[in-house]
Amino acid sequence: MYRSVFRAFCIVVLTAAAMPVLAQQPKAASTSGPAAVANVAVIDVQRVVTESDSGKEALGKLKELQDKKIAEGKKLQQDLDAVKDQYNKQRFTLSEDKLQELQKGIQDKTIALKRFQDDAQRDLEDARKKALDQLEQRIMPIINKVGQERHLSLIFNKYQSGLVYADESVDITDEIIQRFNTSK
Repeated sequence: MYRSVFRAFCIVVLTAAAMPVLAQQPKAASTSGPAAVANVAVIDVQRVVTESDSGKEALGKLKELQDKKIAEGKKLQQDLDAVKDQYNKQRFTLSEDKLQELQKGIQDKTIALKRFQDDAQRDLEDARKKALDQLEQRIMPIINKVGQERHLSLIFNKYQSGLVYADESVDITDEIIQRFNTSK
């Protein structure tokens, strides 16, 4: 989370720093030839992840891992519920030692379930981060190539850059997805 906030902050800072320079370029160029125009484009990274073949594959693997963790968690919850049920049904007929043993079992299973949930959440987050990092490593050369081919000055992440409006004509997401799908 902090990484994405930091990235968004860096993008905003770099954009703010670049804007005065870009604003000055046409003025400086007008005295020495044709005006230089800052070409800007946007890309919807979320769409690249959800619509590209590689993104769909990565999301599918993450869903499988999530489903596996959910099934394991349900099993642990059922075990805990069974011990609680046993305790509630037999609390008036069992000896004090047996009741304490069941209470200890409930506590142990509760702790195990909580640890599992924490570990599962961390594992899922790590897997998500790793998958997105791998996608980013593969997609950045494509974005850079499109930027160079189109002579773009800036490419913004459409929804994480602080951008509040972008004309659809500057959205290069479809082209990036198409090239990403054929880059294997």
